[in-house]
Amino acid sequence: MGRGKRPATYEDIEALPPGWVGEIIDDELWAFPRPAKWHALVASLLGVKLGSRFGVGQGGPGGWWLVDEPELHFGRQVLVPDLAGWRYERAPGLFERDEPFFDLAPDWVCEVLSPSTAGLDRGRKLSLYHQEGVRHAWLVDPRAHTLEVYRRGEGGWQLAARHGGDEVVRAEPFDAEPLELGRLWAPRPTPAPGPEGR
Repeated sequence: MGRGKRPATYEDIEALPPGWVGEIIDDELWAFPRPAKWHALVASLLGVKLGSRFGVGQGGPGGWWLVDEPELHFGRQVLVPDLAGWRYERAPGLFERDEPFFDLAPDWVCEVLSPSTAGLDRGRKLSLYHQEGVRHAWLVDPRAHTLEVYRRGEGGWQLAARHGGDEVVRAEPFDAEPLELGRLWAPRPTPAPGPEGR
C-alpha cells in the first residue's frame, strides 16, 4: 500500500461494479471481473462433482459443507476462493447466523487459476489460508489441465500431488472417491478444416 493511501474497507467492495469480485488483502483492494467461461466451467463442474458425493452425500461419503465463492473474513482480510469446504464435525453451526460471509476458516479451499489471478492465488492468498489454519488447498489450472494438491505443513504448504490431463485421481481430502480430471476441462476448439478438407 502506498504512502498516505488509506486502508481499503468493505465499502470499497460494495462500491464495485455489478459482477465484480472484491477481496481485501493486507489493507489493499483487489478487484476482478467475473471469470472467463472456461474458468467458470471448471469451478462449476468441480463443485457439482464434489458436492454430489461429499456435500449432500447421495451415494457418497458426505460429511462436508461445500460452498461456491464463499466470502471469508479473517480479521481485516476478505478472501473469496472459488470453492471451499468445512467438515461437518468441525462446523456444525456454520449456517446458523445470517451474515453473508464466513469467519471460520474452511478445511479445504480451491482456487481456479486464471492469468489475472494466478500470482495472487499462488502467493499471498495461499499464505493467508495457511496462516488461518486451512488444512488442504487445491490449485486448478484449466488451461494447462492440471490439479495441484497441497496439505498444510508446520512451516508452509507441502505439495502432496500434481495431476493432469485425463487422469483419474484420488486427491486429498476427497480421496475416498475417484475424480476424473478429463471431465472438468472445456473441450478444445476444433481447428477449421484446411482447403483440402472442404
